[in-house]
Amino acid sequence: MTWDWEFAIERFPDIAKGMLVTIQATLMGMALALVVGLILALGRRAPQKWIAWPFRAVIEFIRSTPLLIQLFFLYYALPEVGVVLDPMPALVFGLGLHYGTYCSEAYRAGIDDVARGQWEASTALNLGTVTTWASVILPQAIPTSIPALGNYFVAMFKDAPLGSTISVAGVLFMARSIGSSTFRYLETLTMAGFLFLLVSIPAALLVRRLEGRYGYAK
Repeated sequence: MTWDWEFAIERFPDIAKGMLVTIQATLMGMALALVVGLILALGRRAPQKWIAWPFRAVIEFIRSTPLLIQLFFLYYALPEVGVVLDPMPALVFGLGLHYGTYCSEAYRAGIDDVARGQWEASTALNLGTVTTWASVILPQAIPTSIPALGNYFVAMFKDAPLGSTISVAGVLFMARSIGSSTFRYLETLTMAGFLFLLVSIPAALLVRRLEGRYGYAK
C-alpha cells in the first residue's frame, strides 16, 4: 500500500477536528489538575495527621494506578452506582484527578523551596494562616513550580488520546475510526502523529524557556 495524497487531503479536516477535541480536553483537564493539585498539596501539609494522611493516601493511590483504569472506572463502573458521565467529562475529570496528584508534588516542591525566614516573618507580623498562604507563601512557591507543571501539561496532552477508549472523538479516535472504515491506517495515523508533533514540540520548547527563566530544572 502506498501513500494516497488525495485520501489524506480529504480526511485531514476530520483528523484536525479530533485534534481540537484532544486539545480542549487537555486544557480543561489541566485547569482542573491545577486546582486539585493545590488542594492536595495544602491538605498534605496540614498539621493534623488525621487530615494529612488521607490526602497522602489519595495521592499515592491515584499515582500508583494507571490512568486508563481510572478512565474505565469513571466511565464504565460509576454508572453501576448511579453516577453517569458522558465521555468528555469523564476524560476531563480523569485527566484532572490523575495529573492533579502530580501537580501537588510540584506545588509541594515549590512550597518547600520558600525560605524559612518567610514563615517566621509572617508569624512575627501576626499574619493569619490564610493571609500567610495567599500573600506570602504561594506567590513565591507557584513561580518555581511552573516548569514542572508545564512538563505535566505536555505529558497530559500525550495521554489525552486515551479518551478514545471511552468514545471521546479525539484525534486517535478519529484516526482509528477512519482507518477501520477505509482500511487505510497509514495516512490517518501518520496525520495524527504529525499533528501531535505540531503541538507538542512548541509546548515542550516553551517549558524549556520557563525552566531557564525561573532557574528550575527537574
